[in-house]
Amino acid sequence: MKIGETLWTRDELILAINLYCKIPFGKMHKGNPQVQELSRIIGRTPSAIARKLGNLARLDPSLQARGIKGLSRGGNLEIEIWNQFYNNWDELPFESEKLLAKYAKTSIEKLNDIDIKELPKEGKVRTQLVKIRVNQNFFRSMILSSYDNKCCITGLSSRELLVAGHIRPWGLDEKNRMNPENGLSLNALHDKAFENGLITILPNYKIRISSVLRKLKDESIKNYFLRYDNQSITPPGKFFPDKKFLEYHNDERFKK
Repeated sequence: MKIGETLWTRDELILAINLYCKIPFGKMHKGNPQVQELSRIIGRTPSAIARKLGNLARLDPSLQARGIKGLSRGGNLEIEIWNQFYNNWDELPFESEKLLAKYAKTSIEKLNDIDIKELPKEGKVRTQLVKIRVNQNFFRSMILSSYDNKCCITGLSSRELLVAGHIRPWGLDEKNRMNPENGLSLNALHDKAFENGLITILPNYKIRISSVLRKLKDESIKNYFLRYDNQSITPPGKFFPDKKFLEYHNDERFKK
């Protein structure tokens, strides 16, 4: 901590982790508009925010596995909160979004561009719907930013055409719905193919194409699928897909 700075509060650290999850690893600098916006909201300098993001990077297992150390300084409280966040993807992303809305002096619905006209006026159903949509938005931001807003197979960089896909399906694995290691950034076509077992990604991060597609005598299949067979995906900057999830997809979903 630099001279003149105050200790980070629990709320501030939660908001820093929230931001860490939603921006690409290579863009965690003071010039990033998202860093500047959090700076405005919590009253710390963009440089202080950027340094804290660097402190958090040292705690990220996916970066540790690649020998990326982040910034060495940091306190015990941020380690505690990081571990709580990392081990509780079901709850803490949503709680952090509520906290962000509070600090930004807005509603969680407005913060997440949720049309309140589509929601019941009040009650348990409204609360559940809001949480689902907030979590979906958070997961999408987390996964796409991890892959620098590109498809991990084709490199397509049009965000409007990208999907934050689940390796273990949303409906089958409630515990890992929000786990970023259960996500892939894919364009809509390849996401649909992955969902239907027509392509898979092996635990070594190689792409495999199903024999179902191989049998089709179609030039478009060659151009859009077969050209990627046995190629490696573009790796994420953080939150690598968990190999056990990829093994599940290859064993249980892929139409070999």
